[in-house]
Amino acid sequence: MAIGSGLGAQLGIAAETTYGTYVAPAKFLEFTKESLAFKKTTAQSAGIAAGRLLALSSRRVLTRKEVAGSIDLEVTNKNMGLLLQSLMGTTVTPVQQGAGAAYLQTHTLASVAGKSLTIQKGVPLTTGTVTRKNFLGCKVTGAEFSCEVGGMLTAAFEIDGRDVEESSALAAASYSAMSPFHFGQMAVKTGSFGTETALSGIRKVSCKIERPQDVERFYANQSALKAEPIENDQVKISGTLETDYVATTLDDLHTSDGATSLVWEFVGANIATTYYDTFRVTLPAIRLDEGPPVVDGFGVVKPSFNFVGLYDGTNQPKIEYISTDVTL
Repeated sequence: MAIGSGLGAQLGIAAETTYGTYVAPAKFLEFTKESLAFKKTTAQSAGIAAGRLLALSSRRVLTRKEVAGSIDLEVTNKNMGLLLQSLMGTTVTPVQQGAGAAYLQTHTLASVAGKSLTIQKGVPLTTGTVTRKNFLGCKVTGAEFSCEVGGMLTAAFEIDGRDVEESSALAAASYSAMSPFHFGQMAVKTGSFGTETALSGIRKVSCKIERPQDVERFYANQSALKAEPIENDQVKISGTLETDYVATTLDDLHTSDGATSLVWEFVGANIATTYYDTFRVTLPAIRLDEGPPVVDGFGVVKPSFNFVGLYDGTNQPKIEYISTDVTL
């Protein structure tokens, strides 16, 4: 029996074969908070009947069902593959590096059609009994990654889902030994794509990837459920580089509106030979929208540069993830 508080909660995920069809979770996420919830739309019949002072309970109907919410977590060196695949779109098979235990996942930006998850949430009663909600047809509509001085690399994934069911059994949660990526492992590089060099003075980085989708595909013959969301706008990538004003590299790019490739990476413990736990975001072309330095006191000047990620005409944005995960 679990502890009767959030200490006993769990989140399990699995890739679906068919949108909205339950698959028992096989991976379990260590999360910091979540807001996944079933949302319903109801309609109340209110016909006039002589002497009736209150609407009939039996005449209330459920006309629409869906799921929405988010999952916040620390990015770790294991078990991130399914979420990254659902965000970026490419179907990924980890590739063994050398002959050791390191496997590379390359999540290149692509269509997210057909990428949906079953997410099972276990919520403890105060008695320690864990209730379950199985959220079906979960699509990742966006994610924001962030890391600052002294902190962990964190991520918040936005979720849109089709339905919830509570009949499938609660899976027994199991967790791999894992470590979080953190500021002490962080590197930021800019320059020409493929030859980026270290950028000094960076104190915090955030990067948001949005996958706009039509989540209002409610039709007749679907029992109040939506059809799989379809991409309905271009991908939006944005972020912020918080700095000390140690050089004019970013300031010059802001003034000229020039483009640069951005590599934001975390390299952790050695896995085998020359391969290490790695989380790397590569944006082949960013441009700076805001951030000229201003002096607002006696302290060190600390400009924050807001950027947008764009297509350089050849190379797609990607997230590379090296871990010991043999499968997603």
